[in-house]
Amino acid sequence: MFFADKPYISDFFKQTVRDNHIPVVGTEIAETLGLYSGTNIISEQAAIELARASDDLRIYTTSENAIGWISKYLAFSDLPEKIALFKDKVKFRELTRSMFPDFYFKEVRVEELNQVKINDIPLPFIIKPAVGFFSMGVRKVTSHADWHSVVESILVEMDKNKSAYPEVVLNASSFIIEQCINGDEYAFDAYFNASGEPVVLSILKHIFASETDVSDRVYTTSKEIIEENLADFTDFAGKIGKLAQLKNFPVHIEVRRENGVLLPIEVNPMRFGGWCTTADISYLAYGFNPYLCYFLQEKPNWDEALKGKEGKLYSLVVLDNSTGVHVNDISSFDFEKLLGNFEKPLELRKINFREHSVFGFLFTETSADNFVELKRILDSNLSEFITTTEDHQFTNESSAYEKI
Repeated sequence: MFFADKPYISDFFKQTVRDNHIPVVGTEIAETLGLYSGTNIISEQAAIELARASDDLRIYTTSENAIGWISKYLAFSDLPEKIALFKDKVKFRELTRSMFPDFYFKEVRVEELNQVKINDIPLPFIIKPAVGFFSMGVRKVTSHADWHSVVESILVEMDKNKSAYPEVVLNASSFIIEQCINGDEYAFDAYFNASGEPVVLSILKHIFASETDVSDRVYTTSKEIIEENLADFTDFAGKIGKLAQLKNFPVHIEVRRENGVLLPIEVNPMRFGGWCTTADISYLAYGFNPYLCYFLQEKPNWDEALKGKEGKLYSLVVLDNSTGVHVNDISSFDFEKLLGNFEKPLELRKINFREHSVFGFLFTETSADNFVELKRILDSNLSEFITTTEDHQFTNESSAYEKI
């Protein structure tokens, strides 16, 4: 059974669950998200009974917001415990300590941040919420002298976003300080089937504007990226799955690869990429449906999916508000101007930026020799696309969807 929850579900997800009669739990939130008529909606009580009765239940959540429901109503199962191993980044580092015994990490309570003996921590390092989402509160620290300004900026950001997500998704009460992981960064979707075997459904390279950039602006997949990493990422996921004894468990994994060695950044439980992004780009780029692969316990035919994809880059562009302008002072975002910067936009999703601090998501196809268009959006703070005149009212809802 699938959970549909805020902040966003795509038309592709809605179509998938309706056309394939996948049970969707009829929570109060799910009823507000515009699921299509004919969707197989089951009651919350039926979902609980289904979980009690089945040893082979495949649960998927569009958002970690649904974790609260699972923790409350499925506490009789081992699922909340498995989720906590990954959602809490400190527990995850403890879980994988046997794989990476020399990896430095330290948990710090929010009230202790300004008392940290910062000179004892090896540079550079990353600080982020122990329970976090969407790069919120994530900072790279390269100088001990920057510590207090970094702490101040984190606390301001977390306070600004605390009402946007429940505490099971974003919690500012505890942070993890950990060593920087170098190398190329990747994000990939996978699931563990009923036998615990890992199945990789996507691989995207996280492109950054600079060494200090920690934003989520551009993720890119291609035939070359898949072929170069598929075997190693499948093996890596398998090792994590064995440590946690995972079965029927979808994940979104972030790693870095340096000199052939993979180190995990984090593993996000019970979902693929948030906001229906990475699963949907696998369909747009390669033609198979990751949601169905998990539900039906199928593997992508990568040889077939990658035919004719030479020299093509498929990218997810996250249009976060990096303008430095407060949302209350922004009247509109010029999506037409944005689209004019890309050779082949595939899909545009317009988001209510006043509610979520993101203007939208863009899926594109780019020729490999035209990487400059991706570099251009990487380097932009998006200020060239906004207007601040008060007479232009933004009216797009968070579910707005546009095929190009």
